[in-house]
Formats: sequence, structure tokens, C-alpha cells
Amino acid sequence: MSALATKAYVEYRNDSYWVEGTRISLDSVVYAFRAGISPESIVQSFPLLKLEQVYGAIAFYLANRAEIDAYLAAEEVAFDAMPQPLQSTAPALYDKLMAAKTARQQINS
Repeated sequence: MSALATKAYVEYRNDSYWVEGTRISLDSVVYAFRAGISPESIVQSFPLLKLEQVYGAIAFYLANRAEIDAYLAAEEVAFDAMPQPLQSTAPALYDKLMAAKTARQQINS
């Protein structure tokens, strides 16, 4: 029997983590996982992903949890520091997005 080749499920490119070979960020999978969404449901939300890729991304996250949590926290700080044009051009939409963000943070706490 020959040895099986190992697979990479996450890649680092353009200063971000991505599910290997896709345009789907690791962030998307991790936030869904931390919200308690099952891998099968994550696949339904991201139909370009296979169940194997979702499990691989989750395994990568769990193996590197401290580093990925720090990366996500830094991304959130950077996002919060960015100018928010919607705040002045579409205040109702901005308020809705901020409410959703607050709700997500409460779930993850």
C-alpha cells in the first residue's frame, strides 16, 4: 500500500487566509463555526465548498486557534478603523449592519 498524500485546506495569500483554491475566506467558515453552525450547514451557505474543505478549514482553525483568533481580532480592529461611507450616505443600512455586527459579537462572547 502506498502512502497517501497530505492535503492543504487553507492557504495564506494577499495577507489573508482562504480555503485552498477558492475565494472563500477562512474568516467566513470560522465565524459560522463559532456561531454553532454545523459543517453541513456551512456547505449549504457556501455551495462552492465541499464538506471535506469545511472540515479541513475547521481543523486548521482548531489547530491554530490562538493565532487565528488574534488574526480575526486584528482584522476587526482594522475594519472598525476604516472610514464608513455608508454612515453618511445610507444611515439606515449602516445602522442595520452595525446591529448585525453587535449581535454576532454577543453570540461569539
